[in-house]
Amino acid sequence: MARKVAVVAGGHSKFGKRYDATMRELCAEAYKPIYDEGISQDKIDASVLSYAASQFTGQGAGSALIADYIGLHDKPHLRVESACTTGTASLRAAWGMVSAGLYDVMLVLGVEQMNRVSSATATEYMSQAGDMRWEYPFGISFPAFYALMASRYMSEYGMEHDILAKIAVKSHHYGAQNPKAHLPKEVSFEEANNAIPICRPLNLYDCSLITDGAAAVVIAAEERVKEFTDQPMWITGIGAGASSMMIQDRSTLTSIPGAKRAAQAAYKMAGVESKDIDMAQVHDCFTIAELIAYEDLGFAEPGKGPELVENKENYHDGRIPVNVDGGLKSKGHPLGATGVSMTYEVLKQMKGEAENPTRQIDDVKHGLVHNVGQSGQFVNVFIYERGW
Repeated sequence: MARKVAVVAGGHSKFGKRYDATMRELCAEAYKPIYDEGISQDKIDASVLSYAASQFTGQGAGSALIADYIGLHDKPHLRVESACTTGTASLRAAWGMVSAGLYDVMLVLGVEQMNRVSSATATEYMSQAGDMRWEYPFGISFPAFYALMASRYMSEYGMEHDILAKIAVKSHHYGAQNPKAHLPKEVSFEEANNAIPICRPLNLYDCSLITDGAAAVVIAAEERVKEFTDQPMWITGIGAGASSMMIQDRSTLTSIPGAKRAAQAAYKMAGVESKDIDMAQVHDCFTIAELIAYEDLGFAEPGKGPELVENKENYHDGRIPVNVDGGLKSKGHPLGATGVSMTYEVLKQMKGEAENPTRQIDDVKHGLVHNVGQSGQFVNVFIYERGW
């Protein structure tokens, strides 16, 4: 029988254009708060490195490099890659090993250093995750994939761009209160609604950032949890889903089918429903992705996501607070670190440790992480439960 597993500690580097640090130094920065809590290298049985794209740095064998640098060179380690879901895929792999009894305590460390190349080159590298025969040669990039989704949503439900602009305003409002954020600045509605186009109908403030950074969590089996904390965050639900490689083969562009399946699986495993979730960290690589996530996760009916935005139900004091750390849009999106960073934020909110009371959510018992790779080819949904 599978063992219960909890997140017992977390750490986070500053996100941004980190020309001041190497990849290994970013990882050490994320691990240091965990070490300072007393979880030293001798207490960790094994590690998983969440590292999505070695093209940015040219560094292969990343797990060996990082394990060596942070003092885990004599412990088993491996690297996981699953596009933008690499963080939660790494956590899912570690959870499986701990729940099965292979290890008791594992470190999951996510990192990406994307600004070692130009923005144009970074965009091209990410575009190569599309179909190299039928998509990439014709110039389609990820802004274009999500622009297609936004255009279809607008056509089908009569939505104006101002809804997406309001999501961006919310993201930057909370990112401005997060000292770890890449772009911690408030953005007005006028700025967000009238910024330069990137791929119509998406503009500059609809798109997430090309970011350097790292995040880390430690998970432990139930019988070991009390050695590390009296505030464990239990992993109670995990769901994974997938969607067609080419979006032209999907029956809809106003939903990500794999996300719906992943959410349903996670809710079933955790024994909860969408109404039981107190906060969500969703994959807002583009503002339309956040809007679609509201509906795929059951927080709004199809086509009704804009009402949730208009009523500010997605703010920290609303019905379902979403991305009150700034999300990928303002906090940043270092591919391998993103899913781990989301988990770190849920732990922080459950403990009541948000840096500013105006972004602290009251009484979080159940938190959700929704992590999407590419345009939905990979999806992981995690449900976390407060253990105190």
